Amino acid sequence: MNGKIYFASDFHLGIPDRRQSLEREKRLVHWLDMARKDAEEIFLMGDLFDFWFEYRTAVPRGYTRLLGILAEITDSGIPVHLFRGNHDMWAFSYLQEEVGIQLHRNPEFRSFNGKNFYLAHGDGLGPGDHGYKFIKKVFASPVNQWLFRLIHPDLGISMALFWSRKSRHAAMQKEKTEEERNLRLINERILFHSQELIKQHPELDYLVYGHYHYPVETAISEKAVQVVLGDWLTHFTYAVFDGEKLTMKEAGI
Repeated sequence: MNGKIYFASDFHLGIPDRRQSLEREKRLVHWLDMARKDAEEIFLMGDLFDFWFEYRTAVPRGYTRLLGILAEITDSGIPVHLFRGNHDMWAFSYLQEEVGIQLHRNPEFRSFNGKNFYLAHGDGLGPGDHGYKFIKKVFASPVNQWLFRLIHPDLGISMALFWSRKSRHAAMQKEKTEEERNLRLINERILFHSQELIKQHPELDYLVYGHYHYPVETAISEKAVQVVLGDWLTHFTYAVFDGEKLTMKEAGI
């Protein structure tokens, strides 16, 4: 390795309003500017935006600062990866073609400097959560995507952002007071998934997830560590691999 590997997740840009989203976007741009100084690769593990849908000739308005620095980073030769989450599952070719981001649609195995990683956003993994798993299939349907594309972008994006902001505002209030609930879901779903995965892949050293918005590290074997990255709504946490160890950190202002 010639540099470090950075991981961060769940930025949910676009909510709860333009002012607060812009503040977080600027903080993210500052972090990316810091990371690119010694980064070998940067992994954004999902939900970069709270809503994203690509029409053939239009994308959601805004995020100029973010898209600009991401293009600069990829143009400099540093790979930037986006694992599509449940809020940006409708990212198709725009970010790849215009910004240079490498899109990932499924969990992946990677190796860095002899350490073995499993990387996933985390939504829909593990037992339970059947309602969401059904909705995810509905949203992933090419027919439903085609039908949504028939709605004019001004109307379609406005509708989606309205409901996205409304549901996320309620979720943000819960997340501030229900960290025990988030940790319980991590233990019931992601930890179960990780433990089953380790049985098939005992060579894994780190299993890295987003989605649950609560930063926590859990040893799941003598060798493997599960890392849930947290979010950039309340925690502003990320992880960095220096070639030997993966370490959780908090982004500065």
